[in-house]
Amino acid sequence: MNLHEFQAKELFRAHAVGVPDGVVARSPGQALAATRQLGGERWVVKAQVHAGGRGKAGGVVACDDPAQVRAEAARLLGSRLQTAQTGADGLPVDAVLVEAPTAIARELYLGLLVDRAAERIAIMASTSGGMDIEAVAARDPSALVLVHVDPVVGLMPWQGRRIGFALGLDKPQRAALQQMLQGLYRLFVDSDASLVEINPLVVTAEGGLLALDAKVNLDANALYRQPALEALRDSGQEDPRELAAAAHQLNYISLDGNIGCMVNGAGLAMATMDLVKLHGGAPANFLDVGGGTTAERVAEAFKLVLSDPKVCAVLVNIFGGIVRCDLIAEGIIRAVRDVRIDVPLVVRLQGTKAAEGRALLADSGLELQTAGSLSEAADKVVAAAAGAGASTGSA
Repeated sequence: MNLHEFQAKELFRAHAVGVPDGVVARSPGQALAATRQLGGERWVVKAQVHAGGRGKAGGVVACDDPAQVRAEAARLLGSRLQTAQTGADGLPVDAVLVEAPTAIARELYLGLLVDRAAERIAIMASTSGGMDIEAVAARDPSALVLVHVDPVVGLMPWQGRRIGFALGLDKPQRAALQQMLQGLYRLFVDSDASLVEINPLVVTAEGGLLALDAKVNLDANALYRQPALEALRDSGQEDPRELAAAAHQLNYISLDGNIGCMVNGAGLAMATMDLVKLHGGAPANFLDVGGGTTAERVAEAFKLVLSDPKVCAVLVNIFGGIVRCDLIAEGIIRAVRDVRIDVPLVVRLQGTKAAEGRALLADSGLELQTAGSLSEAADKVVAAAAGAGASTGSA
C-alpha cells in the first residue's frame, strides 16, 4: 500500500525527520489560505499522486505570488496527472501540497528497503539525488553505498558514519544524518514498511538536512496490525480492477499485453506468463484465483479479465490439487455461460481427475479449446489472440 507524499511527511515529522513546512489543500481556496499560513513570498504547489516524475509532468510548480498558487491548484485539482510511472490514463489529483521553498546546496538520495536475498533491511544512499536511482545504479553501481542492518542489533552508529562519509557530509551533517537514519529505521520497522525513500534528501544553503520529497510503501500483508495506517489508503489511486479483485479474495495485477491469464497459485501464474511470453504472446494480467477455486470465484475472475478492453484471448490454467478438476470444469462451464465470453478461450486442467474435467469441457458445447500441457496451452492461446487481433484490426 502506497502513501501520498504529505502522509509520508507526517510520519517523518513524527520520527524527527526534517521536512519543509507545508499545508495540504483540496480546493483552490484552501491553497490560497495555505500561502497565508506558511508566510513568505514564494511557494511550491505539488500534486499528490502515487507516482514519481511529477515535476516533468507539470505536477510540481514554483509560484511567485498567492494568485499563481490558487491558479495552479485550480489547474491540478480534479485533473488526471500523467507521468512516466502512471500510464496513459494518469492518476486523479484530489489534493495538492503547498510548501515553503527550500534553498538547496546539494541533492542526495536516501532509501530503506527489504533486501530479501540478504534477509535484512538495506539502506541505500547516493550523491546523485533527484535522479532515477535505478538509472544511477545501472550506469554507475559505485555511485551507491549499501549498508545492511542486522535485525538483532539494529542500526549501528558506525553505519551512519559510513554513509555520511560516502555522501561527503561534514561532521555536524553526519551527526544530523545519524539522527535522521535512526528515525527512518524506527519508522520502517514500526510501520511494517517495504520502502522508505527520500529523493532528494537536500543539504540546505544553511548546511542542514531536509527531506524534500518522501515516499513510503507499506507491506499490504501486515496492514491487519496497522489500522491507523490502513485508514490512510487512497483507493482512488489504485486500479479499479485490482480493488474489485481484492473484494473477492482474488489477486489481480494489470499488465500491458492482450492475453488474459486465469491461474490458481502465484507460482503457476508466473510460470504461465513466462510460457506465454516464450511462445510470442503478451499477458494482459496476473490473476491468481487461489487454492479454493469455486464457480462464483471463477465467474468474478472472468469478469475482471474481460473488463480489460485489450484482452483478445483468455487462458485458464488450473492445477487441481485440493479441488478436483471435474468440479473446476463444472465451475468454468457455469461461469462461461453466465459471463458470455466473446473472445477465444483456452483451458488447461491438470491434477486430480483432470481427464474427467477435460471430458466435461469437451461435451459442454462451449466454444473453447483444451490443452494437455502448458506449452500446448500457450501455443493455442497465442495463436488465438493473434487471430482475434487480426480480425479486430481488419474490422
